[in-house]
Amino acid sequence: MAITYTFDMDKLTKENIQELFLSVEWESASHPNDLYHAIMHSHSVVTAWDGDKLIGLANALSDEAMAVYFHYVLTDPAYQGQGIGKQIMNRMLEKYEHMHTKVLVSYPKAVGFYETLGFEPEETSTPMYVFT
Repeated sequence: MAITYTFDMDKLTKENIQELFLSVEWESASHPNDLYHAIMHSHSVVTAWDGDKLIGLANALSDEAMAVYFHYVLTDPAYQGQGIGKQIMNRMLEKYEHMHTKVLVSYPKAVGFYETLGFEPEETSTPMYVFT
């Protein structure tokens, strides 16, 4: 298997993005038009491909000076455990190494993964949401 990684978004479609999000059973997949718009309007996106199959993705939202937020980081479950997520995040961290603050919100089961990349919990803050 030759996995390729790219910041190029030319091959992204509403369908392959939705398929990837469905593979991890994320609610975002139930809004394919909004999800596609969100991904395509991100500051940057790194994708992982097995041939023409989208198997991983991370996007970043940034003010280009102080902070970057990694909103989506996901790998198709059939490909998890092979270092693909780590490759994706290493590319993002390298791109944004100059930023003062790098933020993400982790599901509890993924905290250890992000700690291996240098992320640590912020003891003095709590992520908060307004869902609509």
